[in-house]
Amino acid sequence: MSKPRIGLLGAGPWAERTHAPALAGHPGIEFSGVWGRRPEAAAALAAAYDTTAHSGEAGIDALFAESDAIAFALPPDIQAPLAARAAAAGLHLLMDKPVATTVAGAREVADAAAATGVQSVVFCTLRFAPGTAGWIDEQAAKGGWFTAHAYWLNALYGTGADSPYAASPWRREKGGLWDVGPHALSALIPLLGDVTDVTAVRSERDLTHLVLRHVSGAASTVAVTLSAPEAGSGSGVEVRGEHGTAVLPTEWGDPVDSFRAATDALLESVRTGQPHACDVRFGLRLTEILAEAEAQATEAQTQETRAKD
Repeated sequence: MSKPRIGLLGAGPWAERTHAPALAGHPGIEFSGVWGRRPEAAAALAAAYDTTAHSGEAGIDALFAESDAIAFALPPDIQAPLAARAAAAGLHLLMDKPVATTVAGAREVADAAAATGVQSVVFCTLRFAPGTAGWIDEQAAKGGWFTAHAYWLNALYGTGADSPYAASPWRREKGGLWDVGPHALSALIPLLGDVTDVTAVRSERDLTHLVLRHVSGAASTVAVTLSAPEAGSGSGVEVRGEHGTAVLPTEWGDPVDSFRAATDALLESVRTGQPHACDVRFGLRLTEILAEAEAQATEAQTQETRAKD
């Protein structure tokens, strides 16, 4: 049998540094091509890995025709409609987080995947990184956790920061809640259960605080931003319960290896027909939680502004 063919939508820094090398170096697949909104970027990335470049509307259809699955390295609200389109065409999905920044957008993808029976994986890094995936599984198996705290204080827009991802319009618009919030939730939900209640407030430096109640009865807190000062940046997860305290490892490993593991997870779901825990339905749930948090934080800021006037 021929190898599964996986194409890539996106040719920006994230695709260049992670998706393309992971797909090109994966021994179990054929890297079937690259589509980019900028033809020159797609051509350069495709040439680097000896695959086919595509651009424009016709290029999307051409890549779909040459692929069995599609990986995405696009802004979420560009990703979502294209993922729904790929699922409707019978292609499996290897999506980035968040699936979308609207519940309607994420639900469209989930519904399209359900309608055609395609498999999906959402690349929540912690669930696939060699340094953290095993830790999450181990702590989830133990159970008995009654509280947790997660923080992702990123200095992407901090003073003096110099990152290619800082040029991303959607990150600047949506902030840390949507960019790094999925990391926190993807670790907390396996440990404490689904979120049943959200309280959110936003302060300066794009800093958003969440208080979450979980179906297990446990409670957790989250702090996220993309605008932390460099000296105050960092990330982590700590859980406390019957077994004491457990802290997420600080070494996550190479993102290329993590994305390759996500690719393996998709291939396994395709082979077995069993959905992965981080499938598009989980991605939809993350979007629902984040949308509720954003609405609460925005309302709190509005009320604060009115009180000052």
